[in-house]
Amino acid sequence: MALVLTTIIFMACGQKADDANIFAACQQLVVVISPDYERSTATLYRFEKTENAWQATGHPHPVMLGRNGLAWGRGLHNHHGGLQKKEGDGKSPAGVFTFGPAFGYAPVDSASFKLPYVQATDLLECVDDGTSAFYNQFTGSLSVKKDWHSSEFMHRPDDQYKWGVFVNHNVPAKAGNGSCIFFHIWNGPGATTSGCTAMPEEDLLALMHWLNPVQRPLLVQMTAGEYLYFQKKYGLPSISIQ
Repeated sequence: MALVLTTIIFMACGQKADDANIFAACQQLVVVISPDYERSTATLYRFEKTENAWQATGHPHPVMLGRNGLAWGRGLHNHHGGLQKKEGDGKSPAGVFTFGPAFGYAPVDSASFKLPYVQATDLLECVDDGTSAFYNQFTGSLSVKKDWHSSEFMHRPDDQYKWGVFVNHNVPAKAGNGSCIFFHIWNGPGATTSGCTAMPEEDLLALMHWLNPVQRPLLVQMTAGEYLYFQKKYGLPSISIQ
């Protein structure tokens, strides 16, 4: 599915994660678990719901988080009293989130993902200036009047954005709470991010081809201790933490 790009705003479901119905509707679950808030290393797990039971799919694999670990983001979960994610803090968002579009360098007619897809051309930017009307949005149209002083160009020479998925953190956007959070290709084991979740290309592509918006996929990204609380409260899959 391709998107015709002017400016893309990613709207999240209004339900909160403390409403168990948000998980009841979910049939695909991506779980990213880190040992603690300060760690930049984590493991990603995938699950599918079959006959009301969670079944593991694929294989767990390592991912890298922000250089300063995790902080609670704005997602489907209710406000959490811990450290909150802020723009430029070098932390990946913890919480429960929906997924936005897939993106990549390939033309739209050669991408075969079930998620909506945006081609990361030389014009495509993600705005991280909190004073802009386009904060935390993709824009790639010459007709858009530029009102930002800071953005991330999505066609990078290092190929880390050759493939990726937009994570619906801080949607709708609130200035200063963090922006432009993606799943993308890592720069190698041990290479941290500025707040995204990065992984080997083959694992990312497997995830991207698997994600199906019809199955209401959700991302649960947090520490092992916090996940245990969510798992028990909402009947999420048990995980043998690696």
